[in-house]
Amino acid sequence: MEDCIFCKIIKGELATELLYEDDQLVAFRDIDPQAPVHILLVTKEHIPTILDIEERKQGLIGHIYRVAAKLARENNIAETGYRLVSNCNKEGGQTVFHIHFHLLGGRSMQWPPG
Repeated sequence: MEDCIFCKIIKGELATELLYEDDQLVAFRDIDPQAPVHILLVTKEHIPTILDIEERKQGLIGHIYRVAAKLARENNIAETGYRLVSNCNKEGGQTVFHIHFHLLGGRSMQWPPG
């Protein structure tokens, strides 16, 4: 956990402008955005994957969705639409093993693109 980039951000060891923070969650802009709005919502507790969420923490997911909606409104993407994504494990596209959600918007998220 001491080499986890998200843990370092949460501890203030890496300078990042936080868009949101409470006792469970932080949110900040992705350094490699895949859309005009690309915000990461990261749990303060180091939980490696969504498979590791214990039953006692299930309310955390609802909280993440509420905060994502708040940030979508603040970034003017709520009405046009947005995507909230969480990847799980290597083949699911997870590259940082600390659960987080990607809030993406500001362009069409239709699949396939085009």
